[in-house]
Amino acid sequence: CEKLQTSQAVVPSDSNVTATEVKELAGSSSSPSLKTGGVCNITFVRVAEKHRRLLNVFIRQNPSLLEKSLSMMLKVPRLIDFDNKRAYFRSRIRQQHDQHLSAPLRISVRRAYVLEDSYNQLRLRRSQDLKGRLTVQFQGEEGIDAGGLTREWYQLLSRVIFDKGALLFTTVGNNATFQPNPNSVYQTEHLSYFKFVGRVVAKALFDGQLLDVHFTRSFYKHILGVKVTYHDIEAVDPDYYKNLKWMLENDVSDIPDLTFSMDPDEEKHILYEKNEVTDYELKPGGRNIRVTEETKHEYVDLVAEHILTTAIRPQINAFLEGFTELVPRELISLFHDKELELLISGLPEIDFDDLKANAEYIGYSPASPVILWFWEVVNGFSKEDMARFLQFVTGTSKVPLEGFKALQGISGPQRFQIHKAYGAPERLPSAHTCFNQLDLPEYSSKEQLEERLLLAIHEASEGFGFG
Repeated sequence: CEKLQTSQAVVPSDSNVTATEVKELAGSSSSPSLKTGGVCNITFVRVAEKHRRLLNVFIRQNPSLLEKSLSMMLKVPRLIDFDNKRAYFRSRIRQQHDQHLSAPLRISVRRAYVLEDSYNQLRLRRSQDLKGRLTVQFQGEEGIDAGGLTREWYQLLSRVIFDKGALLFTTVGNNATFQPNPNSVYQTEHLSYFKFVGRVVAKALFDGQLLDVHFTRSFYKHILGVKVTYHDIEAVDPDYYKNLKWMLENDVSDIPDLTFSMDPDEEKHILYEKNEVTDYELKPGGRNIRVTEETKHEYVDLVAEHILTTAIRPQINAFLEGFTELVPRELISLFHDKELELLISGLPEIDFDDLKANAEYIGYSPASPVILWFWEVVNGFSKEDMARFLQFVTGTSKVPLEGFKALQGISGPQRFQIHKAYGAPERLPSAHTCFNQLDLPEYSSKEQLEERLLLAIHEASEGFGFG
């Protein structure tokens, strides 16, 4: 569960910069702002901040601008809309494919052994071979792969990879998102399998194929090379997260036996049903080092690092070894974690009527003006904004197969809830993803609600703040 609350801060813009200057920046590859550093670069960023929408329209009309006069925006990717990032990503992938022409990549698999056969045929291939056009043959079946068999192969393979029986991944939180399973050590050649999975996910991105799989936020961050924080623990165990948050907000001087270690009960409770656990020292000699007011932030950081990274570091590294063979880290790092989910899994088909029919209200009623405005606003969202909204309130863009009546929370079935938020009327909406809960202030107009809600779902996606 994440409590998402966006920042109220606004980046100052240069009031002397005009739309004409923006067009000059977009239309001239010799713009001085792109050739010199310091003040000119700062000026360019201010222009881009102020005229972000206009610049993204230019890029949409002429994608090559990101490789020419507006290339500096790649250094500030939050200024670029997701669809423009995706188009740039695919353009770079095509360039990579054209520069290294590879022979077709042909595999022949048995449906009943799709994981084993695919693994055995792909694990020893050179990374260059994986860039070839994939064609799939299901043994014992007739048919020429014109694309349909490849799509089916991705679907079947991803279903088996993320099945509990494979021991590679495990669900956490609301059981809708996956993370490497520490118990994968009981799977023969488990790290080789993780490298294979990294290759498969990257190959899907390379080929423009979508996978019906959703990872935890912390795992997306690992793919992007972004540091995880203790906030990410909330998606795994909100109660444990609350304990850590309490420590940061209160004096811990009087807590006995609080040392830089985790006992077996903590490990077994947190680490995804890990079978064999022992007490773990968070730093050398940590079992004998007390946590103080001065060191509690270090303690919380080390706990987060252990739970979300160290405990599954070999699996993460093996996955990334396979993934980066096809997709360079510097290219994928254009996206933030929620955008990476959309890039891998695609924009979901969200049934607005089903979402509305299965909503619950706390502090409001279905007839409250704010609720009526809310549904009018959401019904007008683009497909991308609907996906961002779903990520904002549930933590993932995944739509339950049985519809929103089957939406899961941290403790089981939990429908989408809208709670009345008290406090300053101009504050932004916030969300508790482990409870599929939106805290919605009582705005004075539909226009204010729309502006605040859109700002919330976009700024939270870009990491402007977590409460």
